[in-house]
Amino acid sequence: MNCGTMKYRTKKCGTTRYGMLALSAVLAVSAASISGCGSSDAQTPVFTLTSSDLAPTGTFANQFVLNGFGCTGGNISPALQWINIPAGTQSLSLQVHDPDAPSGSGFWHWAVYNMPPTTTGLAQGAGNSPATLPAGAIGGNTDFLDTGATGVNGNYGGPCPPVGDAPHRYNFTLYALSVANLQAAGQIPTTGTAGLHGFVLNKGIGTALLGKATFTALYGR
Repeated sequence: MNCGTMKYRTKKCGTTRYGMLALSAVLAVSAASISGCGSSDAQTPVFTLTSSDLAPTGTFANQFVLNGFGCTGGNISPALQWINIPAGTQSLSLQVHDPDAPSGSGFWHWAVYNMPPTTTGLAQGAGNSPATLPAGAIGGNTDFLDTGATGVNGNYGGPCPPVGDAPHRYNFTLYALSVANLQAAGQIPTTGTAGLHGFVLNKGIGTALLGKATFTALYGR
């Protein structure tokens, strides 16, 4: 009787032991699965700026080159597209700068400020007239100021580097801001230089800069 009881107890204990081991294994697998979900490759979508007109070569066709100062291009602004603007964005601003121009400070070719956050791109030619910019946006001054080369101040001005230079870099940068009006937030006039606006965008508005996306195109002649 005692042996039978002991045998029963041993069997019962063994079953319990195996059951606990099996349960532990299941829990371990579950924990690994949960851990795997937590460490997945899911990341915050990247704020990205591209141009269907300048890709895939990354250079300017003649239709986007300046018509003036020795260049004979079409001076049409290229199309731009962007995705994944940061949460909380209230406005977008664009600047295009050539850091290789022999001026000591580079050369500013295009600027558009205060685009609404619903804007997802600029169509080809949008930078050639204030009327074709998104509602509420303004074209900012560039280094073509008062030359007439872009039609009116605030319009796009295409590349036209000196003959014989190595291809210049043209940096397109889109800024996402948590303020609706850059000039009001930075306490600067709409007629301020692109350099002044660049300072406010990159430093002057502090945490109101939520993110920026950039790409570089090349042109030489």
